Parts: sequence; structure tokens; C-alpha cells
Amino acid sequence: MASVHTAAAVLLWLGVACLLASAAAMVLLSARGGLDRLHALAPANGLGVPLIACAVALEQGAGRAAAKTLLIGLLFAVGGTVTTIAVGRATAAEEDRGRRG
Repeated sequence: MASVHTAAAVLLWLGVACLLASAAAMVLLSARGGLDRLHALAPANGLGVPLIACAVALEQGAGRAAAKTLLIGLLFAVGGTVTTIAVGRATAAEEDRGRRG
């Protein structure tokens, strides 16, 4: 049981580190364009939240609650990635229109 708790703690801290790194990158890239800022937030959606969901699921143990938590983490990962792609394309198109005049 202690090894499961340790694994959950490692996953949790890795997820939190991804979120904090994304937040720090967002602050550092705040003066740049929209695509740079969007790129800074992508690891939070794609890696940080799923790692935290896996940590919570490990702590919950086998069962429906853990399965629901993993599903939520998967939805965040997929939804965040799709949203990042859509916003990135829209931002790139808008910046391209701005350059053309």
C-alpha cells in the first residue's frame, strides 16, 4: 500500500510541476505573440492534468470512482489538445490576416 501511495505522490508532483512550468512559461512569454503563449499552455492540458488524474485514481483504488477519474483525465487531455489546435489555427489565421493588411 505504501508503494501505491508513493507512486501516486510522484505522479501528483510531476503533474503539478507541469502545471507550474506552463504557468511560468506563460508569464515569460506574455510579451510575445498568441501562438507562443498558446504553446506554453499545451503541456498543462496534455500532460499535467492527466498525471494528476492518474495520481487521484491510484489513491482511489480499483473501482468505478477510479475509472471515472481516468476518463475525466483522458477527456481533459484530448479536449485540451483539440482546443489548442483549434485556437492555434484561428490565431495563426488572424495573425496572417493582420500581416497582409
